[in-house]
Amino acid sequence: MSGPNTGTAAPSSQNMSTRPANGPQDWDMGTKTLLDLERLDGYVAELAVSDDGGHAAAVVEKSPEERIIAVDNQPWEPALEKAWSLRFTSDGRAFALVRIDDEWTIMVDGTPWEERFEFAWNPKLAGGGKVIGVQTKSDMQYSVAVDGKLWDARFLSCRDYALSPDGSRVAAAVQIEELPEADVFKFLEGTWTVVVDEEPWPRKYLNVYTPIFSLDGKHVAAQVRTDATDYTAAIDNQPWAQVFTCIWEPRYRTGSDVLLPVRQQGGWFLAQNGKILWPSKYVQLWHACVSPQDERIAAVVATAYGRWTVAVDDVPWKTTFSDMVAAPVFSPDGHKVAAAVKHDGRWSIAVDGVPWMPTFDMVWEPVFSPGGESIATIVKENGKQSLVVNGRVHSRSFDRLWAPAFSPTGKQILLRGVDGTRVIREVIATTEV
Repeated sequence: MSGPNTGTAAPSSQNMSTRPANGPQDWDMGTKTLLDLERLDGYVAELAVSDDGGHAAAVVEKSPEERIIAVDNQPWEPALEKAWSLRFTSDGRAFALVRIDDEWTIMVDGTPWEERFEFAWNPKLAGGGKVIGVQTKSDMQYSVAVDGKLWDARFLSCRDYALSPDGSRVAAAVQIEELPEADVFKFLEGTWTVVVDEEPWPRKYLNVYTPIFSLDGKHVAAQVRTDATDYTAAIDNQPWAQVFTCIWEPRYRTGSDVLLPVRQQGGWFLAQNGKILWPSKYVQLWHACVSPQDERIAAVVATAYGRWTVAVDDVPWKTTFSDMVAAPVFSPDGHKVAAAVKHDGRWSIAVDGVPWMPTFDMVWEPVFSPGGESIATIVKENGKQSLVVNGRVHSRSFDRLWAPAFSPTGKQILLRGVDGTRVIREVIATTEV
């Protein structure tokens, strides 16, 4: 059967690693077609499905200079010059980065923001997935816009930004002073800082990376470089007294405590509030995460060169993996830890250090049921994608699948995928797998 070219059948890591923010309300068993790809006249460049599986959208390339966005097979008007980063907010609104009359903006449910930019990129969601932020560039100046409102403040460069959990605040890593070519002394003085709600921190740094908000939105932490070989975390413009030869992204716990993977004495450790929390020395340590109860900590570690695993509260799993371990995930009750692992070129899921026996060409982030008794993920094998639950592979395969979602009871699973020429939502019993 001939149909439209759905060239992006393989899912992006962004689509697959993000679990649905707002769970579906409709748990009636059965299949529903959301989008008929045969009705889309052109090359399907991108696909997106809402978290609840109620809506599907596509970016369709009609010609090299013309694209349309169709939601539930209804095209938005007018046609667009460019469109990408198609997604849904948690309340079911489709949005994308679009170019209109050589200017970029965000279009939400067919309506573009009034603000236009020379370029815009890196859209992020906050406020329970309802607030949209984006980085912008106009007249060689950089800024941030949130829900269509552009900051008045402009900067020489903007490396990254963060939205507070409720979406009401914004922090960004920005360059606030010019750095003349080959001016080493100016470089060592620092030209970068963090700006919070358009107010720059007074102190300047050689480099600033990955600003993040505390869970209550009251504090901001970031990686900072204070000297040519010194790195540390700065909290609300106050750098830790302790410096390290290298660091990774900070992570807030429930209160104001900050976790930071740090390198010193030729190895990696986990620090909290400037002091070493995990005394064990690792060849590598990153992707620290905290259990929902804020009682346990897990991180990806290398216990020897090329031997990857997960450490929980500074105790590594006994099983190690040769290729890589992805970011760990806690169960809702904090009792279990799961992670995608790759060993000898094959992927699987490991739970509390025990890998599932089936291996695959690719796997995505594990998703726990509300009670923690089941784990689901999407896998790829021989070009097709399937649902796997607790190591059991579902009998059906799809051209593409998005992250699965469990019902509140854990007895049903929502699938969102591409089945031939249809984008579908399907609710199945967990016991079917």
